[in-house]
Amino acid sequence: MGTPTPPDDVDFGPLRDRLRGRLLRPGDGGYDDARRVWNARIDREPAAIARCTGVADVVAAVEFAREHDVGLSVKAGGHHVSGSAVRDKALTVDLSPMDWVRVDPDARTVRVGGGATWGDVDHETAAFGLAVPGGQDPNIGVAGLTLGGGVGWLSRRDGLTSDNLRSADVVTADGELVRASGDENPELFWALRGGGGGVGVVTAFEFRLHEVGEVFAGSLVYPAEETEPTARAYREFVAGAPRETRLLFGSMVLPTSSYYPEAVRGSRVAIVIAFHAGPPEEGARVLAPLRGHGDPLMDSLRARSYVDFQRAGDSGGSMRTSLRSQYLRTLPDPAIERIAAYARRAPSSGATVFVSPRGGAETDPAPDATAYPHRDAAHHLLIETRWTDTARDDEHVTWIREFHEAVRPYTTGDVALNFLADDESDDRRRAAFGGNYARLAEVKAEWDPRGLFGPIGPAGPSA
Repeated sequence: MGTPTPPDDVDFGPLRDRLRGRLLRPGDGGYDDARRVWNARIDREPAAIARCTGVADVVAAVEFAREHDVGLSVKAGGHHVSGSAVRDKALTVDLSPMDWVRVDPDARTVRVGGGATWGDVDHETAAFGLAVPGGQDPNIGVAGLTLGGGVGWLSRRDGLTSDNLRSADVVTADGELVRASGDENPELFWALRGGGGGVGVVTAFEFRLHEVGEVFAGSLVYPAEETEPTARAYREFVAGAPRETRLLFGSMVLPTSSYYPEAVRGSRVAIVIAFHAGPPEEGARVLAPLRGHGDPLMDSLRARSYVDFQRAGDSGGSMRTSLRSQYLRTLPDPAIERIAAYARRAPSSGATVFVSPRGGAETDPAPDATAYPHRDAAHHLLIETRWTDTARDDEHVTWIREFHEAVRPYTTGDVALNFLADDESDDRRRAAFGGNYARLAEVKAEWDPRGLFGPIGPAGPSA
């Protein structure tokens, strides 16, 4: 696209006249809220924010950016660490007003606006006993999760979020609205399923729905000193777990809520979060061996609705955040020992470590079936810390980086696109696409030859 035009030289009045939604400039009411993302370390100031209420507004914004050579970014849910949804001195296309959800229970499909969150989707689909394998936090945006691949509690049974995408409506760099599916613009459709979205603005998604009623799910909580044996119990169980079952093993500080036993509120613990998508009585039988491990401080495994369990994953609002994502082919004892050691050195209560299995329907497709390449069975390790005090930035970031380096010998070198941070190396960015990078670059060159939507990867438009 060349060097963007300095925003001070651009008259945004014509764009304001074309929009049904609001155009926000620095100093306008609502501007600061609109530029905020989940990671509070991201503090960028777009030249303007177009609050789009529909496709016509998106087309107007894309055409304006192209015609005036203005930098462009697109913000959907805004629940991400990299901050790619907002750029300094650029035009932000804000899809958040487009949060509609339309369920067709007979066809078992749902159409979702580009600004919706998984809380929006789950609320509507749960009324019909249906669900898309979506984010484990109701605040996660549908767009960013889907375009990066997307893993949820149902994924071992029903596949990635992107595997359940049937079609998408896309505003291209030329300002045209096209449909991408297996039959229409199939290469574009291939790229949208895990390619990060840097080939256009997705204004609507159509997903396949799956039956889900009551599930059997909850947590087993152990003292922090039991981190290593708990990790080994997780490893042993997931090796033979059915597709309906998904686990997270981790280290975290429990909230001070009365939901938890008084003796461990606000304390660091080892935890296994377990989920079974079949009938609760089946889940109780399947998870019985896991419940036989150790002497848990708390066992909250029980029958509950899927949507209630989804809501329990609410990560809260914007905080300062740093994280790293890794894949491990296996989970050997030396890796477990390093994970436990760094968990003991956690810099604050907002520091968490979680390991989850990749397998079942997630790994059925070939690596090149979609742009998402990570189809080998593995464990995913996510190291994350969230805090509020700016004076402690270095302390938290250093812990993340040192932890990442300590476990590197046991990792595959792959990384999940949705967990790429803004300070990652180029090698790590390319690793998010594995052997699919060259093909994705070809699709990018066809649909966005001038680079209006930025580079391939987490700097893509919809996050």
